Amino acid sequence: MLEPAASAHAIRSEVFSQLGRALASFASKAPWPGHSIGLTEAEYAAFDAAIEAAHVRNAWFTAAEVRHALGALAAMLTPADMGEWLGAYPALGAERHMRTVGIITAGNIPFVGFHDLLCVLLCGHSARVKLSSDDAGLTPALITLLAGLDPELARHAGLVAGKLGPVDAVIATGSNNTARYFAHYFGHVPRIIRKSRNGVAVLDGTETMDELAALGQDVFRYYGLGCRNVGKVFLPMDFDLDRLFGAFFPWADIIRHHKYANNYEYNRAVWMLDRVPITENGFLLMKEDNALASPVAALYYERYADRVAVEARLTEQREQVQCIVGHGHLPFGTAQQPGPGEYADGVDTMEFLLALGYQGTKV
Repeated sequence: MLEPAASAHAIRSEVFSQLGRALASFASKAPWPGHSIGLTEAEYAAFDAAIEAAHVRNAWFTAAEVRHALGALAAMLTPADMGEWLGAYPALGAERHMRTVGIITAGNIPFVGFHDLLCVLLCGHSARVKLSSDDAGLTPALITLLAGLDPELARHAGLVAGKLGPVDAVIATGSNNTARYFAHYFGHVPRIIRKSRNGVAVLDGTETMDELAALGQDVFRYYGLGCRNVGKVFLPMDFDLDRLFGAFFPWADIIRHHKYANNYEYNRAVWMLDRVPITENGFLLMKEDNALASPVAALYYERYADRVAVEARLTEQREQVQCIVGHGHLPFGTAQQPGPGEYADGVDTMEFLLALGYQGTKV
């Protein structure tokens, strides 16, 4: 079936911009603003209830973290950012075939598969979405919200409970182990397979306290569970760790979350039994380690004498790095606020999806 091109693309873009305005309202915990939001009061209340209930099914998904995630999505969907992003893809206005794209999501942070779904629908394809058991009902609630704005568009966002079923292409996100399974199982169709990655920060010692405080957002937001969370910092040889602890103090209440606290106590006990040197402040464990991925409630650090060598090493290990925070890289505090064109694993999802739909393409 051929997609009618430019006019349909413009309509889809406007629907998502309207969704962004609604999500901004939920992010700020605002009461129903009236019919101008594009939703009835009942639809608005139902989604708000899903936000508040998510932690019952997934304790990591507290209402505060879910609303923060919605704020990041709302920022992504602003007309200006959407326009700049989509303007780089003139093929969106061309006639093309509609395909069925399978999306297999992770469940580490709220709405983690939204960007893939956004890309699939903007390209005029249909999605078959298999959710992680940790989704906590958030994605179904979001699709229902989308249906309130545009039932026809939402009809192309189908959820599957069992096997994914027949698809023309797949976008799958998981661990390094599941990635091997995905690559084998879906080897017969075009695919994007994502593995585990981590965020890192490179400090040069000139950071202000405000910048270090912003780094706390990159470390602690979503309890450090996101692939864009900073789990490792590279520090100059003379950098005082107390500067970090002081900047991170506003996050001290994170230890009140029982799952985070359990991870803190477990890792602390294991390292103390093994006589591993650690530095702690009651809510964060800091351990000198060459690895890039640290466990929950811990932050690895590594001192360096040569910044150029650090950058070269990160280039060599780019398959393990999702993003880099620091001077010359992403600004502090923005790791978990990617723009629509900041693709996971550096793979252009839109380009992949558009290639599926060119007239005459066989998949």
